[in-house]
Amino acid sequence: MIAAPLPDNEAERLSALLALLILDTPPEERFDKIVSFAAEEFDVPIALISLVDTDRQWFKAAIGLGATCETGRDISFCGHAIMRGDIMVVPNALDDVRFHDNPLVSGPPHIRFYAGAPLILPSGYALGTLCIIDTRPRTLDGIELAILSTLRSLAVQELIKSEALHAG
Repeated sequence: MIAAPLPDNEAERLSALLALLILDTPPEERFDKIVSFAAEEFDVPIALISLVDTDRQWFKAAIGLGATCETGRDISFCGHAIMRGDIMVVPNALDDVRFHDNPLVSGPPHIRFYAGAPLILPSGYALGTLCIIDTRPRTLDGIELAILSTLRSLAVQELIKSEALHAG
């Protein structure tokens, strides 16, 4: 397993995340609807809006993980995904050197497929991802990538609304 590197702007990224005052808040229908739609649209057992904190990824919205609301950043796929501007797709985690021996792959929830769309604020900070996860290998075509990107945009709009509420 290869832990994700830290972004060059990590201190500023974390400040932008904390400024949203959204970490450890109760579930909200506006975010839950996005992950619910993603899970149905892509026929995946797991869909998340994950926010990457200092040493954890915390799930603002989650389908398919039961009571789990966070995992360690060191084992997160999303920690890798926030390092990119585009959607990170892992067709089969068993074939990917970054993840093949990850405890989320070798044990529950037995991740095989991951696609994470970074949630990037207009300021440029990637705070987390909208991601879809499956227990079987698969790929996404161009239309599916476009749908995931659109859902990501909706999630970012909702994060911006949170930011505006707390700024005002």
